[in-house]
Amino acid sequence: MPRIALVTCRPGPEVTVDHDLPVLVRALQEAGAEADAVYWDDDAVDWGGYDLAVLRSTWDYSWRAAEFLAWAQRCGKATRLANPAEVVRWNADKRYLGDLAAAGVPVVPTRYLAPGDSPDLPDGHEYVVKPTSGAGARFAARYTPDQHDTAVRQLARMHAEGFTAMVQPYVASIDVSGERALQFYGGRLLHASRKGAVLTPGTPYDERKVAHPGLEPWTPAPAELAVAERALAAVPVAHELLYARVDLVDGEDGPGGEPRVMELELVEPNLFLSLHTGSVPGVRDAILAAAG
Repeated sequence: MPRIALVTCRPGPEVTVDHDLPVLVRALQEAGAEADAVYWDDDAVDWGGYDLAVLRSTWDYSWRAAEFLAWAQRCGKATRLANPAEVVRWNADKRYLGDLAAAGVPVVPTRYLAPGDSPDLPDGHEYVVKPTSGAGARFAARYTPDQHDTAVRQLARMHAEGFTAMVQPYVASIDVSGERALQFYGGRLLHASRKGAVLTPGTPYDERKVAHPGLEPWTPAPAELAVAERALAAVPVAHELLYARVDLVDGEDGPGGEPRVMELELVEPNLFLSLHTGSVPGVRDAILAAAG
């Protein structure tokens, strides 16, 4: 009977409730495993007592990144951590988009502004400013060129808190065709979803957003699946991935053109199991196989 930790974080005002967590705990327990939901920062947990620790909803990690990555390293030495600490470290900073682009994966064009860099912002098109370490659209906003001063104030706030900013052109197709999330578990496509635009004009960067508006099931096109698989193949130690979510948008050529990777989520992706209830057995079986 394997012992499995589903790793989450403590409740808080900025932390979304993980509705998938109790569903997975129950499914694993009904399959005969000993499954616990545990906080990643609980010093009383004996990680070595588990056969597998699965990162499930550590949704506070982006504003405690150094502490979280140190924990992942320790946990990965005590037991099998999924995904592995090496992958977590690489994926916790969205500068990985540069690595994907270098590997030939189509991504949304991205520039980075670290603390101390001059606020070099676009003056000819709408754009997005967000942190390289973030979740749930925290500290993210879209701007038009005439909102330069407001964007600079956001950069100053982020830099003061130690965040590196990423600047991307706003992908206008999101307002029409949305953003698609392809979920993989155990090396196979689990399901896919589509959501609407998260960033609306004029919404302050420090205002809490609805992270997954208008979420609905989606059947990925062959081109979407191909780009997602190219992105996953470029991940360090890709063969050790238990799960992944690849977020895609249409490129400049619009619907029917080559999709681009908006984000590659390998740390703690929301699985949207309430929308895809039939996927629970697939997730359960993949976790049990990894714990075996």
